[in-house]
Amino acid sequence: MGEIKLKNGKPELEHKNGWFTKFLNITERLGNKLPDPFMLFVYLSVIVILLSWFLNSLGSSVVHPGSGEELPIKSLVSGEGIQFIFGSMLDNFTGFSPLGLVLVVMLGIGLAEKVGLFETAIRKTILSAPKKLITISIVFVAINSNIASEAASVVIPPLAAMVFYSIGRNPIVGLVASFASLGAGFTANLLVVGTDALLAGITTEAVRAIDDKLIVTPVDNWYFGIVSVVMLTIIGTLITDKLIEPRLGEYSGDYVLKENNKEHPKAGEALRNAVIAGAVYIIILGTLVFWPNSPMKNENGGLIPSPFLDSIVPILLMFFITIGCAFGITIGKIKSSKDMTNLMTESMKDMGGYIVLVFSISQFISFFNWTNIGTWLAVNGADLLVELDFTGIPVIILYTILTAFMEFFITSGSAKWALEAPIFIPMFMELGYHPAFIQAAYRIADSSFNIITPLSAAFVIVLGFLKQYDKKAGIGTLMSLLMPYSLIFLGSWIVLLLIFYFLGIPFGPGVGAHL
Repeated sequence: MGEIKLKNGKPELEHKNGWFTKFLNITERLGNKLPDPFMLFVYLSVIVILLSWFLNSLGSSVVHPGSGEELPIKSLVSGEGIQFIFGSMLDNFTGFSPLGLVLVVMLGIGLAEKVGLFETAIRKTILSAPKKLITISIVFVAINSNIASEAASVVIPPLAAMVFYSIGRNPIVGLVASFASLGAGFTANLLVVGTDALLAGITTEAVRAIDDKLIVTPVDNWYFGIVSVVMLTIIGTLITDKLIEPRLGEYSGDYVLKENNKEHPKAGEALRNAVIAGAVYIIILGTLVFWPNSPMKNENGGLIPSPFLDSIVPILLMFFITIGCAFGITIGKIKSSKDMTNLMTESMKDMGGYIVLVFSISQFISFFNWTNIGTWLAVNGADLLVELDFTGIPVIILYTILTAFMEFFITSGSAKWALEAPIFIPMFMELGYHPAFIQAAYRIADSSFNIITPLSAAFVIVLGFLKQYDKKAGIGTLMSLLMPYSLIFLGSWIVLLLIFYFLGIPFGPGVGAHL
């Protein structure tokens, strides 16, 4: 990897952390021996096609734990399968939800970047802050930014990379630190967010198999999430500064921030106008959201969930366009609507590689879901754990580890929980455990490993950002940089889970580990 600082022909950190660095280097080398990401998903699609035919010929099926419906493994090597492959190809691509999200948000972010807004903002604000606080600030903000759901993975990592680049640090460090922290935000947050409500609803449905009066609420993991924010902010900062940055060393790639050495004479005035425009936008939005009987609230007058959170992507788009135009008009880069269109077009050109990659990954995911192989793997993995007949805290730890590795087969946190909850919630309730405790165990596993699976749409997005700074970077490069976060986060979280368990600390208001 071109950005790794060498000493005597070897990564400098290898002299300090022998076995662990060797493990990461091996992960990187093996991962980068994989085919180009586009072709990798093509090959994986072929494997799914063949596997679906094999399992179907054996008569394999699985009973969905939620609906009780028996789902056969459907073969893609059949009349129905061939019709699906060709008939759904266009819909798989255009209907791939992260595609629209990324492109829409990048229209606004790209405009703001092309006019030089981010560069100036970094120069005027962040660069004047103590550099020692940059890492911890980025980790903390990224962890809590999952209130913006999937949009955060498009916004935060490239901005973090630009911050690191602007203060003379390796931008790849900022990129991976922020992305790893975003994954942790699936569980850790100072606020109660949409994810809490979504998972609590699934858990409550699973609880009804045992107790139709018990309800798991969105705040049942809140205390655990708050403590997790503090713990992971500290740990994430240490991993970044003590492991990742020494391993990468100084940045030596060919990325250059445009106009980096020359500030526009009206940059200060333009930044002020952008801040004013952004403030006006937020005031108008806040008035719309908090106005009595606002259409942006849910039926109960709340915001979790709500049309406001459902609309977060277009809201972000309009915010970045607003501040980008205010900045661009002031410095003279935007003199007409044509200029704005041209700048947004330039930003879309940078997304060409991602769009091509999405075509192959969307086909693979669609094939995988249609065949029911993902459900079959999840349910059989759960059955294996049940057959081991463990009791007590060891089975919780084993369940957590199993769930972490299931991330390589089913990447959607809510979808995987929808499969696991009907199996594990009744089982653990029979052993006397509170369903919110099991939900917390699930969340720490998913949060730790959701950043290192190449099947994740967010992983693909960040890989595209990584290639802007290192054109030779591959899947193995990104996995090796994220692996320390995954392993250390999971280990630390298990320890925290045990501390809550043995000390009887509530996971949320009135919610302990036991019923």
